[in-house]
Amino acid sequence: MAVALTSLSHGAGCGCKLPAASIGPLLAGLPGNADSNVLVGFNTADDAGVYRLRDDLALVQTVDFFTPIVDDPLDFGRIAAANAISDIYAMGATPVSALNLVAFSIEELGVEVLREILRGGAQIADEAGVAIVGGHSIEDSEPKYGMAVTGVVHPDEVLTNAGGRAGDVLVLTKPLGGGAISTAHKRGLPAPLAQAVRVMSMLNRDASLAARAAGAHALTDVTGFGLLGHLHELALASGVAAVIDASSVPAIEGVLELLADQQERAVAGGTRRNCAHAEGFSSFAGDVSAAHRWLVCDAMTSGGLLAAVGEADAGLIPGPVVGHLADGPPGTITVS
Repeated sequence: MAVALTSLSHGAGCGCKLPAASIGPLLAGLPGNADSNVLVGFNTADDAGVYRLRDDLALVQTVDFFTPIVDDPLDFGRIAAANAISDIYAMGATPVSALNLVAFSIEELGVEVLREILRGGAQIADEAGVAIVGGHSIEDSEPKYGMAVTGVVHPDEVLTNAGGRAGDVLVLTKPLGGGAISTAHKRGLPAPLAQAVRVMSMLNRDASLAARAAGAHALTDVTGFGLLGHLHELALASGVAAVIDASSVPAIEGVLELLADQQERAVAGGTRRNCAHAEGFSSFAGDVSAAHRWLVCDAMTSGGLLAAVGEADAGLIPGPVVGHLADGPPGTITVS
């Protein structure tokens, strides 16, 4: 009998990340890097590191792995790979190679389950044109899978989270709600799981190319820290404030109904941590519904790109305008 992978994990997908409120102070206490070829390090909480190899070539490196967000091992592998590769797209770069990261118990789950996870990752890597060149595995009764991904970009064409400008509009290229759906499914509630899997398995390649073509000033992807958490990082790094129109934020079909449940059964633990963290830099208008408040903090896995771009060029990027950047205390967000 097949084992439900989510029953083995303490948190689903990117919802198992360490809290942003803890990570920020921890990183701030670490020594910086004096190497002038480090174009993007960890000081701006960006999606990947960028290291200049030559005047015309920079290396982009990222790593991402997590616990199962779905029960099907093939889908788990596909989602985890799409999520890891997304960090390269979020820098405006082209992914080229990857290493598999595996924590798994063959004794408890069998080799076939792991084979399916890796096959799912390979499918997405192939779709992205990424060569899987190796990996590393450890014994672990709580399964985990992801990738370390390497990409390339011209040093002058890197898109960071630090280039946003007051007046830029914010475009989000995928709907939110993966955290709510996976939590509802894990708790036995009816949930649109197939739609969530489709969204989470979708590469951000086309959205990244569109953002570059549109002349986006800043770019990031929306994952475990939620829309507000990742926007906070972008606005803080850019030295601006942000405004979000909650009614414009796209949701996977059926998610708002799940989040409107007064018992809050679809609210993931990671989402609760995100909302608590957001209290330190966000303010909500009184008419923003509880469901929308949860949505903008949803601990999303393999979410879309969030682009800061001039208003005239916003239509070149697939997805709705969900807000804008403005003059104000850096990193603060108003949700109306």
